[in-house]
Amino acid sequence: MGNTYNSPPSALASRQLSSSISSDNSNIAAVKPPEKRFKMTRKKLMIGILALLIPAACAGTGIGLALRNNQNASSCKPEDSCRDLGYAKYQGVPDPNGVTSWLGHSIRSAAGGRVAICGSSGSCKRQKRCLSTGARIAKRESEDCLFLDVFAPLNATKDSKLPVYFFIQGGGFNMNANPGINASRLIQASGGNLIAVGFNYRVSLYGFLAGKELEERASLNNGLKDQIKALEWVKTHIAQFGGDPDHVVIGGHSAGGASVVFHLTAYGGEKCDEAPFHGAIAGSPSMGTMLTVSESQFLYDSLLNRTGCGCSRDSLKCLRNLDVKTLQSHNTKQPLPGAKMNPLFMYSPTIDNDLVPDYTYRLLQEGKFCKVPVVFGDDQDEGTLFASKKTKSIQDSDTFLRAQFPALTEDQLRKINSYMSTVKPEFPDIGMHWQQLARIYGDMRYTCPKISIMESFTEFHKHDQAWSYRYAVQDPLYLRSGLGTPHTAELEGIWGPDYAAGRSPMSYYTTNKEIVPVVQGYWSSFIRSLDPNKHRAQGSPEWKTWNASSSDPNPEGLGNFS
Repeated sequence: MGNTYNSPPSALASRQLSSSISSDNSNIAAVKPPEKRFKMTRKKLMIGILALLIPAACAGTGIGLALRNNQNASSCKPEDSCRDLGYAKYQGVPDPNGVTSWLGHSIRSAAGGRVAICGSSGSCKRQKRCLSTGARIAKRESEDCLFLDVFAPLNATKDSKLPVYFFIQGGGFNMNANPGINASRLIQASGGNLIAVGFNYRVSLYGFLAGKELEERASLNNGLKDQIKALEWVKTHIAQFGGDPDHVVIGGHSAGGASVVFHLTAYGGEKCDEAPFHGAIAGSPSMGTMLTVSESQFLYDSLLNRTGCGCSRDSLKCLRNLDVKTLQSHNTKQPLPGAKMNPLFMYSPTIDNDLVPDYTYRLLQEGKFCKVPVVFGDDQDEGTLFASKKTKSIQDSDTFLRAQFPALTEDQLRKINSYMSTVKPEFPDIGMHWQQLARIYGDMRYTCPKISIMESFTEFHKHDQAWSYRYAVQDPLYLRSGLGTPHTAELEGIWGPDYAAGRSPMSYYTTNKEIVPVVQGYWSSFIRSLDPNKHRAQGSPEWKTWNASSSDPNPEGLGNFS
């Protein structure tokens, strides 16, 4: 392990794994030298839900290589931001902000000791993200998707021992939603005092399909295990880039924030002494319906029926022999048991009695988690991006909520609806219950989980090591559309406009410009010192710790970012 960013084999018996999987797709060669393990073939792409099916055994993919000016391996020099990891040499690309990036190239280039060469422009392209839920393979998606990017100050050396920010992207565990983040401006805001890591992990059925067949003959929760393998890669290799493996802060938003919680509660908190992280800072932890393996069986059985493998004597073998396009064509949403419509997010981590031993809320309430300094937060209007604007009635709202949380009872729905008033008539062309539903869903999936996390940390850990926030920075365009301050809006402040994935709102270049250094000051301070105040931006107020005894139902400490 340690030579590459290793993970359970890809959901497809893909090209980079073809020589590591035996002819019957039942085993992985884990101890061969890299140049033998990754000998490439051009066989037909086979799926093997194998990534789901074979236990983690060190089939590898890894961070890629960035080379400038068509250099070759022999000209890769330390002063040119070269990093020799033993199994391959990695060349970085500097940018005008004084940050060097090592962006993802296929590990196949490194398997034989070769160094990939970037184009004459001097910059390397990002690699494709992992396959998402949906019948088609998007242009920027591939089964060959496990790549890791490193961002470091230009002058960082292996002796720098800089704090490391390990960012887990979101996407509801059904897609890679933020593969294009750029940590350059955050590092610049820190004064060049941190390193950041971003990466892809498997999602959808490739990362989170569950059922008794997979439990008995394969591996569950491989998307989370991809994240663990990436953390292990960081522990082994980040010092070569100037990072301190003994000071790693995990972070993320949405499903990335939920992933942070899954790592904090992993194994019921019994392996915290071995945890490869030392603090956590995350937003909008997305906690949806959690199912046991037996409750998840319908996902596996439904896939068998859709693919025609239901009548096969060996359903796993049948699935493994499907090509990726055929499998993906059947990777569509299905209603959860008891629901009448499809959920927003089909797949999520499963209670496997191991990595995920119980319901996350229960683990938190019982203090079964790693006690480290934490920051958790949410946005003012978490649900507006998800609730349908066509929601015209309470019945529409209830149908939507049951699709996401099918265990809801009639009595619970009545109580939920009694808490919320209908939307004001300022949006006459929108369903009258849209914003009501948005508030309900935002509270259920994001805000209440955050509050539960904070209460558990202050009860079982030191109250002076837990901070919370509510992000309420307003963008005029979002306000006019009724979105308010929507889900993950603070990513614009954390990474800076043009550095977060996607197009930034114009207000972050004008009226909201001044919030960026404030947010980056708090984030970089926590990453550096496990305290958001120690290195905060000059003039920023002190961010007080979470006060669970406050009469305020949302005691945010610092209060709103607004």
